[in-house]
Amino acid sequence: MHWTRMKLPCWCFMLLSCLESLSAYNDFYTSIGHMTDLLYTEKDLVTSLKDYIKAEETKLEQVKQWADRLDSLTATATQDPEGFLGHPVNAFKLMKRLNTEWGNLESLVLSDTTDGFISNLTIQRQHFPTDEDQTGAAKALLRLQDTYKLDANTISTGDLPGVKHKSHMTVEDCYELGKIAYSDVDYYHTELWMAQALRQLEEGEESTLDKVTVLDYLSYAIYQQGEMERALAYTKTLLELDPEHQRAKGNLKYFEFQLEKQKKSEAENETEKQERGKRETTEKIKKKKSKKAFSLIPERKKYEMLCRGEGIKMTPRRQSRLFCRYYDNRHNPQYLLAPVKQQDEWDSPYIVRYLDILSDKEIEKVKQLAKPRLRRATVHDPQTGKLTTAQYRVSKSAWLTTYEDPLIERINQRIEDLTGLEMDTAEELQVANYGVGGQYEPHFDFGRKDEPDAFKELGTGNRIATWLFYMSDVAAGGATVFPDVGAAVWPQKGTAVFWYNLFASGEGDYSTRHAACPVLVGNKWVSNKWIHERGQEWRRPCGLNETE
Repeated sequence: MHWTRMKLPCWCFMLLSCLESLSAYNDFYTSIGHMTDLLYTEKDLVTSLKDYIKAEETKLEQVKQWADRLDSLTATATQDPEGFLGHPVNAFKLMKRLNTEWGNLESLVLSDTTDGFISNLTIQRQHFPTDEDQTGAAKALLRLQDTYKLDANTISTGDLPGVKHKSHMTVEDCYELGKIAYSDVDYYHTELWMAQALRQLEEGEESTLDKVTVLDYLSYAIYQQGEMERALAYTKTLLELDPEHQRAKGNLKYFEFQLEKQKKSEAENETEKQERGKRETTEKIKKKKSKKAFSLIPERKKYEMLCRGEGIKMTPRRQSRLFCRYYDNRHNPQYLLAPVKQQDEWDSPYIVRYLDILSDKEIEKVKQLAKPRLRRATVHDPQTGKLTTAQYRVSKSAWLTTYEDPLIERINQRIEDLTGLEMDTAEELQVANYGVGGQYEPHFDFGRKDEPDAFKELGTGNRIATWLFYMSDVAAGGATVFPDVGAAVWPQKGTAVFWYNLFASGEGDYSTRHAACPVLVGNKWVSNKWIHERGQEWRRPCGLNETE
């Protein structure tokens, strides 16, 4: 079908030009910065929809109700786009609306003969979020649920810490999360979200879904987790509502057979179980007496504990050795009269924070330069050696060179003055914006001995140090954590943290393995500078022993 531009209202041309700039984007859910553009696009769609309703007085009442609801929502959202999308439920529902629900509306009114609204909507939908975006946002919610130990009802009611725009999930939203988990053979989350959908239905929430559909998924998910009695009970409940449900009839017979078989097996082995139970009780008592040290906990658990603010607490003696100071880097002329505020964050590895190091005006300028070129962040594939996307790094990033703007050159010079390290061999300034549940799981910044060619193409040696600017506060989550040592550094707008990745000898410091925790509520902007070995020979002389 061919659409002529002559038939579109004049304001469509401006919107189309805006959409053309969006067409280069993908993976919307990985960057809150890019998702804000979608809110304005959706607001324009609502305006178009309301004009359409006025022109078509006989339009269905269902369309009118839809427009009113979306008009109110987008008006609130666009007053504070980043704050609104900082709530993960709002971000997920935006992906769901634009990928699914607007398409349903298009089908509803497609029989209309007027070109304005339908033509505009059809063209714009080419640039809407995809199934991948909707699924990615849903999986991000599940990731947040696990990392921060949130129950489904807490997320569904939107009762998250630090939220400014509370958002409630409908039965359909909960069902959608459950279905996505089911498609991933994730029966644990399938059960949680189907149970939440059922709970809201039983509480009287109006929905196009019925209990039978939800119970069908719920009973099967519970069965797959080995809980036969509960699966049987839910199946019986389903059949009370729909006695002719064929799959439930078959499941009922199968579950009863399996449960009877299980009980028979248990009865035959009762004596053996009692003896084994005595041994296990003794072992459990021994285990309780010897609690696992933090160092023996799997890295994933340590990472999630630190993200929640749990884990190792620094002893008072170690804490007493951390100081705050005014810092001029050994009387650097640039900071002699106006030294910067510096505070120790951790002792080993030594992590230091610089306060008030970027102004709000500078931060906005950096974001303005970076936003048009934000692209999905990539990682090195150890098997192919090529850059690729990964679920353990969910963000978008952009690289800003010294020649982009005088501000970038001033920032680079500021880092050099405060660290005393050469910036000519450092990588360009990388700006990153984290999306829904945005994270970067535990990793090293430096190249290890098992990957000798990690930065060979740069010709500047290994990454000797990392400088990280925080360009936004984060309402909840988003900490930078070091699982091996139990350190956690929380985002604070306008500050920067610095640490060495290599010892003075050039050997890698494995205690610097770190991660960016998922953003629970809020919008996280950071920028970082990876500083390399070459050029530092006289600025940071080599140490005489391996760990100096």
